[in-house]
Amino acid sequence: MAEPVRTPIADRAGAEALVAEVGAAMRALETVLAAESEAVRAGHLRQGLAEPERKGALTATYMQELERVKANAVALARFAPQGVERLRAEHRRFMEAVEANQAVLGTARSVTEGLIKALAAEMGKASTPTVYGAPSVAPSPYGRSPRSGPLVLSRTL
Repeated sequence: MAEPVRTPIADRAGAEALVAEVGAAMRALETVLAAESEAVRAGHLRQGLAEPERKGALTATYMQELERVKANAVALARFAPQGVERLRAEHRRFMEAVEANQAVLGTARSVTEGLIKALAAEMGKASTPTVYGAPSVAPSPYGRSPRSGPLVLSRTL
C-alpha cells in the first residue's frame, strides 16, 4: 500500500487541517483502546481483543500523522501555535489512555500466565506417581500415565 503524497504546510488552513487530522486519529484510537480496556477489565478477553485489524489500521494512521507533524513542525508553530498547544494537551491525554490500556493488558497477561502455570503444576502433580507417600519419577517415558502429556496452549483468543 503506497503512502499518499502530502504537500508541505504552506498556510494557516493547512496547519489547522493537520492538527484536526492528528486529533481525530488520536481520538479514534483512544476510543478503541478504551473499549478494549473495559472489556478486558470485565473479563471478556475475546470481545476486548476482537478488533486487531482496526486497531492496527488506526495505529498506522496515527503514526503517519505524527510523521507529518514532525515534517511540518516549523510551519505548524508558525501558522497554528494554538493548535500545537491543543495537540500537545490531546497527546498527553492520549498517552494516559495508552498507559492505562497497557496496564490492563499487562495485568490480564500476568493473571493468565499465573492460571496456566497453576493448571500445569496441578496436572503435573496429579500424574506423578507416589511411592510410600513421596513423589517419584517413572523410570521411562513409556511408564507414565496418559495424563502426563505436555500442556498445550493456544495463543489465539
